[in-house]
Amino acid sequence: MSTTEKLLEGTGRWFDDRLRTARPVRTFLRKIFPDHWSFLLGEIALYSFIILLLTGTFLTLFFQPSMTDVIYHGSYTPLDGVHMSEAYRSTLDISFDVRGGLLMRQIHHWAAILFVAAIVCHLLRVFFTGAFRKPREINWLIGVTLFTLAFTEGLFGYSLPDDLLSGTGLRILEGVLLSIPIVGTYLSFFLFGGQFPGNVIIPRLYIIHVLLIPAILLALIAAHLFLMFHQKHTQMPGKGRTDKNVVGQPMYPYFMAKTGAWFFFIFGVTALLSTFAQINPIWIYGPYNPSGISAGSQPDWYMGFLEGALRMWPSWHWDVGGYSFAFNVFVPALVPLGLIMTGLAVWPFLEQWITGDRREHHVNDRPRNAPTRTALGMAGVTVYGIMWLEGANDIVASQLSISLYLTTEIARYAIFIGPVVAYWVTKRVCLGLQRKDVHLLEHGVETGIIRQLPDGEYIEVTRPVDEEKLAVLEARSQLPQIEAPVGDDVPAPSARGGLGKLRVSLNRVLNESIPLPQGNGHRGNGHGNGHGGEPTAVPAGDAGPESLEQAGGDGSGD
Repeated sequence: MSTTEKLLEGTGRWFDDRLRTARPVRTFLRKIFPDHWSFLLGEIALYSFIILLLTGTFLTLFFQPSMTDVIYHGSYTPLDGVHMSEAYRSTLDISFDVRGGLLMRQIHHWAAILFVAAIVCHLLRVFFTGAFRKPREINWLIGVTLFTLAFTEGLFGYSLPDDLLSGTGLRILEGVLLSIPIVGTYLSFFLFGGQFPGNVIIPRLYIIHVLLIPAILLALIAAHLFLMFHQKHTQMPGKGRTDKNVVGQPMYPYFMAKTGAWFFFIFGVTALLSTFAQINPIWIYGPYNPSGISAGSQPDWYMGFLEGALRMWPSWHWDVGGYSFAFNVFVPALVPLGLIMTGLAVWPFLEQWITGDRREHHVNDRPRNAPTRTALGMAGVTVYGIMWLEGANDIVASQLSISLYLTTEIARYAIFIGPVVAYWVTKRVCLGLQRKDVHLLEHGVETGIIRQLPDGEYIEVTRPVDEEKLAVLEARSQLPQIEAPVGDDVPAPSARGGLGKLRVSLNRVLNESIPLPQGNGHRGNGHGNGHGGEPTAVPAGDAGPESLEQAGGDGSGD
């Protein structure tokens, strides 16, 4: 045994004698992780957060969170002699006088954008694959909370430099607070310490940005990872993958090597973006002045949907008893955000109530195998996208040489028409892909070989689907079907009353799919003749097992 091996063994034995760490560490290193490209989205969010912590620590050493008025005499001569806050001056000093300061600022900003984008993509992946189902509802709620905190942290972060762009964002925030009936003025005075902009908002945002929200984010991310580790990671459908096992690679050495390389790749891409793609050049905007205005102001992308909702909403306010209720600000600023976050949070429980499915799920759905859920998700993405695009309606109008008011009118119609179209198209596409899967199961894969039969008929020869593909095609979980009473039948408890009838109707819509062919011994046998009948869309329960509730099952999946 070499000297190094003896040293490592002695060190490990010393810690194990005192902390008893050998067994838990061995278990941790043998943990199996499934492998799929979409699982990397969560890692992007995690590593972006680590980059944010590292660069943010560097920036706090030089940033001055003060609104004290000073006169600038720094390296950026176009602003020489201009009155500004200490916060803005220190940001200019970081950009032009601190070695590596501008690069760190840009890495921090790009990492923030990547962090929120990765969380959104990760949430969408979890939603479309059904990875939020039992027993992962708590982790889903943690993810929704992380999304909410992430863009709130971003809003407060880019408000700290106290430039004209960030000040405009704070002005909008003040207007939203004032629009809240009854308590709005109190909330605004509490946050800004008096009339806008006051002289305490930057120090307060600084404490929230560097201490409060990061601490909550760190705790939630730790809880998210612990639950994922404890409940085991979900896996995509495939050969040998069931709800009772995990197929993948061990933590050591495979996953540690891969995830370590992935971190350095993400850091490298972020650094390259920060080097060659300028972002948030505050010296161009100048210091914030409440009387100043700018054209083409755009927030970071994740706040664009709220900006678009404000621009889209018609002028709707009430004057009652000498009080003004600014619904044209209150509704678009808070209602879309509330609907999106509340809808995401309650969906796992709503879907469980509609389907009656209380089994544990460790194998994900293919999005096509849950057409209604996928269609609803795309409808929500369409609503978000329309509001986001409307947040830049002035830029769109300028680039397309059309009226600004026309872009607003188009958005007002599109916000109602777009989601309906997206839902219908997505559901048709999912059902069409299901028909394709059924065709593969029944007739096999086309080989391009044409054969003439003795009677003169020409057929195309097919080959059977390989085992891996077959496992994916057949990995569709049949959901319980809640049936309405027929004739004089006594209705089941789940179908009684108005709420029960609504549940039955929603269950039929949510379970709509193309049934898989039953075992007939002719799946992909290489003798397809191309004359198979076209399947029709029917509720999955018609070809599946009875409801777990009706069958008296305990929902354990055993």
